[in-house]
This record gives sequence, structure tokens and C-alpha cells, in this order.
Amino acid sequence: SSPGPIIFKQKRLGENGKSLYFYKFRSMVVGSDNDESRKKEMIDLIKGNNNNSNGGSTKVVNPTRITKFGRFIRKYSLDELPQLFNVIKGDMSLVGPRPCLPYEYEVYDDWHKRRLSVKPGCTGLWQVAARSEVSFEDSVILDIYYIQNISPWLDLQLILKTIPVMIKGKGGE
Repeated sequence: SSPGPIIFKQKRLGENGKSLYFYKFRSMVVGSDNDESRKKEMIDLIKGNNNNSNGGSTKVVNPTRITKFGRFIRKYSLDELPQLFNVIKGDMSLVGPRPCLPYEYEVYDDWHKRRLSVKPGCTGLWQVAARSEVSFEDSVILDIYYIQNISPWLDLQLILKTIPVMIKGKGGE
């Protein structure tokens, strides 16, 4: 519902810090990924500074940059569907920690970097358990818990729990 490409492509860091291109349906106006105030707010969130305006959520988004159609596809996580291409390519798995942005990785504490010890996923424990209502540190703790308990059974449970979260639009921005 705004000028620009349908697919949004962004460089992220995956397993062991390896670069990958992350795909989504574009839900924001073109250039929103270069929002310096968003980057600063995300860095503050990672560093544990309490001056971010997102109420402790792991989602730092300028809602004025979300398109009308983008609001709908984000609510139901439909913008994430092109990540299945990342799964087919082998860059990502269905379940795992989310891939991070390079500038985020630069400010991670050493223990945060443990998130990158496995392939990133389209969904994961913190996305299902708490979606965007969890703090950054809690999201890292949940990712580490997942990594320490990784199994096909846990993956299946998380995939099955992802479906109702998507249908209900719980925690979508």
C-alpha cells in the first residue's frame, strides 16, 4: 500500500555470526530500516538502558512508518512468510532464535552472543511464549533455554503453538 518493492531484504547475522539475507514482505515505508532513532532505541534496549519508549518490549518500531496493509500483515505475522525461502536456502530453520542485525551484535554482551550458536529460526520459544511483551534479556534467556533443550519434539511443539499465535494476531505490531 505504498511505493516500493513487495519483498524486503535485509542483511542479518545467523549461525556463528554468518551473514545472510533475511526476507520479509515489506510492511513499512521504504527506508524505514535506516531509521537512526530506532537503531539508538534498540541499542539502548540491548544495553539495558531504561530510556526507551517501547515499555520494555523487544519490538522497537516507529508506528508512523508502518503502511496500512503492513499493519494487517504484521499483526498476523504474514510478513514473515518469505522467510520460508531462507529455510529452503538453508540459512534458517523453522525454529530457533531470530537472526540479529549487525549493529545489534556489536553491542551484545558475550552471553547474548550465545543466541547465534544455532541456525536462526522463523519462530522460537520467546515468540510463542511472550511475543513482543518480553524484555530483551528475557528473550535471550528463552533463546538460550531453547538452545540447551533443542529437540525435534520441542520444535514440533513450538511450530504447533505458533499457529494460534498467528491466527489470534497476538502481540503483532
